[in-house]
Amino acid sequence: MADRIHRVVIEGSRISTPRLTLRPWARGDAEAALLVYGVDEVSRWLAPALEPVSDLAAMERLVERWVSESATLEPPQGRWAISLRETGEVVGGVALLPLPPLGSDLEIGWQLAPGLWGQGLAAEAGHAVAHQAFESDAGVEELFAVVRPRNVRGAATARRVGMEWVGETEKYYNLQLQVYRLRKGDLDAGGPTAAFP
Repeated sequence: MADRIHRVVIEGSRISTPRLTLRPWARGDAEAALLVYGVDEVSRWLAPALEPVSDLAAMERLVERWVSESATLEPPQGRWAISLRETGEVVGGVALLPLPPLGSDLEIGWQLAPGLWGQGLAAEAGHAVAHQAFESDAGVEELFAVVRPRNVRGAATARRVGMEWVGETEKYYNLQLQVYRLRKGDLDAGGPTAAFP
């Protein structure tokens, strides 16, 4: 199993895992992105950080913003489209961004098309971004995920990434959120990623 856990390949801005390719968003990704961010089962957990996306034009504007913002983000920060390695189909997104209000904590966030839930793909993407962050020259020692208390899937994904629950806070986004943390030394230390092929 240890070989499966460590099969993360980082080449520039692309990250590969056994089943996924994470790559920067492109302007042509809006239609596929709408099948993720335009779906209520996904979007209801993202506000206020990301308001619901109602149509293709709104998704095009949002993807355009992500593409533009990517040039200003300091590595290891970023936003990636999640695509299936086998088909190239974009099925979600993952991000590593500073948490408001101070921006001193880095948050991993993931979103996946509901039709692909339950296969460990979001955890695989989150785990890959954690590798990218910890292997960077930025000196990252810990990462966080924040999850609304009723978002059972989000909490389970954070645990599968290898994160531990550290409590609840209203510090981020002015919402009551569960906080999960992953320390650099704990990446791949246990078995939470066993669901990966």
